[in-house]
Amino acid sequence: MAAIRDTDADVEDINDEELEKALCVLAGSDPENCSYSRGYVKRQAVFACNTCTPSAAEPAGVCLACANKCHDGHDIFELYTKRNFRCDCGNSKFGGFTCQLAPAKDEQNARNHYDHNFNGCYCTCDRPYPDTDDQTNDEMIQCVVCEDWFHNRHLGCTVADPEELQEMVCEGCMNKAPFLWTYAAHFAAPPVISVSHPEDEDVEVDVEEGAEKDGDSEPSQSREEEPTTSAEHTKQEEAENRSPPCKRTHGEMTGSTTKATTKVVTCRLKELQVQGPERLRQGAVFWPYSWRSELCTCTSCKKAYVAAEVQFLMDQSDTVLAYENKGMEEPFGQHPLMALTSSMDRVRQLEVIYGFNELTTSISAFLEQCAAEGKTVTVEAVHKFFEELRAKKRRRTSAGYQ
Repeated sequence: MAAIRDTDADVEDINDEELEKALCVLAGSDPENCSYSRGYVKRQAVFACNTCTPSAAEPAGVCLACANKCHDGHDIFELYTKRNFRCDCGNSKFGGFTCQLAPAKDEQNARNHYDHNFNGCYCTCDRPYPDTDDQTNDEMIQCVVCEDWFHNRHLGCTVADPEELQEMVCEGCMNKAPFLWTYAAHFAAPPVISVSHPEDEDVEVDVEEGAEKDGDSEPSQSREEEPTTSAEHTKQEEAENRSPPCKRTHGEMTGSTTKATTKVVTCRLKELQVQGPERLRQGAVFWPYSWRSELCTCTSCKKAYVAAEVQFLMDQSDTVLAYENKGMEEPFGQHPLMALTSSMDRVRQLEVIYGFNELTTSISAFLEQCAAEGKTVTVEAVHKFFEELRAKKRRRTSAGYQ
């Protein structure tokens, strides 16, 4: 996750692919026009201004354009993306402050959802980011339901390869929509726990399959297991090809081989509950991107989604991936930062991106002002411009940590 209080990130540490995805966070939102007129936008980059709305009792969020234009030089919290959010800039929460881009707004946006992120705090530990008191180098991951950010160490679980698992639902949200535990048993990554052996180092155990994983050991046959012949091996492969472990049709799950003459609507959730097994209801759950397509869409389940306030899970375009892909539809070409980068986590990527975005916006405004006033761009004028930028950054950084 990212905040834009300090952009002193090393641009030589950015991963090309991840940087391009990070750029999509900005590209998916309009940097010039306030999004208020679009209503409650399905997903957009959202920011909170600690300068204008410092009170936790009156949280507020602003769109990308307002963060650039109306709150330039303010103490800003970058909240990544939020769903179904309408820009608050200049409404009653901002006192006498007026939005420069769309001044005519309702006093409040009743359908906006706010949490402690809007006050610069995250995770179950309710700590700020960046946290000067926390010396642990720990990645933060966003829950796709509540959209809060969590430290890896506070997720209540261990995941071997988090990069391969694209969406996370925190334990609190899993319990608010308990039917998700059934889907997790079939489609999510199995939980991993550490088990200590008296004489050996800790090994990872797949809780659901009970298979011990030792990173340095090679797979071996058990003593009771007889070697299989090539013919037997071929038969096994054919059987496996005939019976894929995932995404079976309704006919395969019920054992029916005849075509139904009448379409019968069945509940996928009930079928999975009958199949079992149960999953340990503990810790956050990591899912592949395809998991939402496995959710049942019968009338009963749709009502359950609405009751649990997770109906957006039925919308494939709700995902952050869909939002980023929308940004990638615009031709980026070879971005200037891309050629300078190698590897960096998501946090530092976005810090660099927002710093670069702020710099390019300021340079464009400087050149436009010179052109409008008919002034020649001199070396002295450029030096003065960058000195003002440095002074503004020092003021913002100092204010962010007071």
